[in-house]
Amino acid sequence: MRILNASGCLDALAATAVARELDAFVTKTVTPLPREGNAPPRIAETGDGMLNAIGLANPGRERFLAEHLPRLRGLGVPLWVSVGGFCAGDYAATCSRLAEIEAIELNLSCPNVDEAADSAAEIVAACRQATELPLYAKLSAAHPDVAEVARAVAAAGADGLSLINTLRATALDKQLRPVLARASGGLSGPALKPVALHAVSVCHEATGLPIVGMGGIQTGRDALEFAACGARDIALGTVLFADPGAPARVRAELPAACADSGVATAEDARRPAKSPETVRKVPA
Repeated sequence: MRILNASGCLDALAATAVARELDAFVTKTVTPLPREGNAPPRIAETGDGMLNAIGLANPGRERFLAEHLPRLRGLGVPLWVSVGGFCAGDYAATCSRLAEIEAIELNLSCPNVDEAADSAAEIVAACRQATELPLYAKLSAAHPDVAEVARAVAAAGADGLSLINTLRATALDKQLRPVLARASGGLSGPALKPVALHAVSVCHEATGLPIVGMGGIQTGRDALEFAACGARDIALGTVLFADPGAPARVRAELPAACADSGVATAEDARRPAKSPETVRKVPA
C-alpha cells in the first residue's frame, strides 16, 4: 500500500522533507488559466474536520509547466498532476502537455467552484484520447450512485479512481452567519471517513479498478480499513495540517494494525472485486 497526499493538502516545495516521505506526490489542481480562488475567509475548522473553499487557486497551466513542474521533479518523488477545468477540452488540453510524471488525477468533483458542464465520462474520454499516461478519476460521494459514475468513467478509459473528494458543507459563527465567504466549502477530516469507506467499497465492487482511498485517514488502522474496502493505495489530507509527520507514522503503524486484525499485510485485507471482468490492466 502506497501513501500519497490528497491534492492541495501539501506544498511539496515548502515542505520537501514531508513530500519525500510520500510514495508519490499529488500536485494542487492545475487549470488552463491562473485562478486567484475564492475570497477569504476560505478555511474553517469544524468539530470533526475542516472546511475549505480555496476555489482551485493555482498559477495556471503555462506557469505550472514552465516553473513549478521542473522544481517538483527535482524532489525525486514520483509525481501525479491533478488536472481541472470547466469543459472536457480544458482537461484534455492540459493532459496532452504532461510528460515525465507517473499519473494524472482528474479533479471531476471540486465542491468549491462551478463544475464542468460536461459529464465525468465525457471528460475522461477526451483525456484518454489526449494522453497515454494513467488516468485516475477523482469522484465525489455526493452523487446518488457513485458506483454508477465509477462504471461510466471506467468504460471511458479511466485507469483508476481517487475516492473521495470533499463533500459540500456549511459552518456558522457565533452570530449564526456562514464562516466562509462562499458560505459553503468542502468538508474533510474524520467526519468524511464512513462516507469514503462506503464509496471505496461500492466502486471497488463495481469496477475492480485500482483505488486511492482518502477521507479522514489519520492512523494505520484507518489505512487498513480503506484497504479492506478495496483501496490499493491511500492519500492523507487534513491530518497533514496538524501532523506533517503523518506519512511516516501511518506507515509505521500499519504492520501492528494488520497484526491486530489477523492479516499479514494490507493487501491481504483487500477483498476481491465482484466484477473482475471490468478490471483494466495498469502498472502496480
